[in-house]
Amino acid sequence: MHYFDYAATTPLHPEAAHIYGKLSQGCYGNTSSLHEVGAEAQNMLTFCREELAGMLGVHSAGIYFTGGGTESNLLSIISLAKANRHKGNHIVTTVGEHPSIDSALAYLQEEGFTVTTIPFTEEGFVDLQLFQKALTSKTILVSIQHVNPEIGTIQPLEEIASLLHERSILLHSDCVQSFGKINLKPIAQIVDSLTISSHKVYGPKGVGAAYIHPRHRLVPVFPGSVHESGFRGGTVNVPGIAAFVTAATYANNIDHHCASFRHAFLEKIMRHPKHFTVYQTSVAEKQLPHIIGLGVKNIEGQLIMLELNRLGFAISTGSACQIGQQHTSKAMMALQVDTQQAKEFIRISFGSSTTMDSVHKLANHLIESALKIHASVC
Repeated sequence: MHYFDYAATTPLHPEAAHIYGKLSQGCYGNTSSLHEVGAEAQNMLTFCREELAGMLGVHSAGIYFTGGGTESNLLSIISLAKANRHKGNHIVTTVGEHPSIDSALAYLQEEGFTVTTIPFTEEGFVDLQLFQKALTSKTILVSIQHVNPEIGTIQPLEEIASLLHERSILLHSDCVQSFGKINLKPIAQIVDSLTISSHKVYGPKGVGAAYIHPRHRLVPVFPGSVHESGFRGGTVNVPGIAAFVTAATYANNIDHHCASFRHAFLEKIMRHPKHFTVYQTSVAEKQLPHIIGLGVKNIEGQLIMLELNRLGFAISTGSACQIGQQHTSKAMMALQVDTQQAKEFIRISFGSSTTMDSVHKLANHLIESALKIHASVC
């Protein structure tokens, strides 16, 4: 099987697997235990926290390990919102965010907060004119993803942060898709909170992290939690965290050919403009090359996905957290694409096992499948 769904999840890096197995047997203590075995686990956790903080260029006191990107988003947004409720109750986000952001905001709405969602421009960026109009004296928090997980556009967080700083509005960013692919040190300096996930960077599933600037007061989502400074409950997964941090050190060197893969794939696809719609920005520097979002005109994406799966190629029809729920792609909703066209959406993403040969084969099979299905329909 040729795997082209790295935006959904990645295989475990061999070195991360080695570290996970080694520490599961040799560093298995509970970090809350006061004996020597617990102290060893606590020391390893401290080391991992400092290592990850170094990758982000932040103070280790702001790093909180979690069970993944979803939990990181939920806890960060809810905690920051509740901690600043005395200043206001309004939150601004985009239509194209990850479902975990929607879940956090839906919960906060039940708690009396109000939420404004902003669509994308035609090129996949948050509409800054509508965004500025949405900000009010009661706005306390903005949540905007760094890289869209379905079409790969890189949001202008620097410009957004500048607008918010003068109003003392907090900025949270879901950086799950950008971590390990883009240097996040500049981003970490301008946001109040960001979130990352292990299994997107060749680490184990069930591990993630949130960074919240130490200047901010945290309000525990679940009172009585004692782990991670009260940020979450549950025994800390030290082997998984160590494997996550290990994998992250290798991630940047794994995917460096993705720009070439993207160019080769699109060069073939764009020879058939009558059959394909590609969702991307015209500025290469504002587009993560690892992710390609496109539609096969007049053919539902699920049919294309199943046909390619039969031929030995794994792609997706959008965010893995939505698959099976029959939801329209969040990116398509944000782009305000009509319902029928939105159903045509598929996503291709590159990673460690991708080769130029497999990219050419995928493009050829996709074109052949589209032409065959179109011919059978006509």
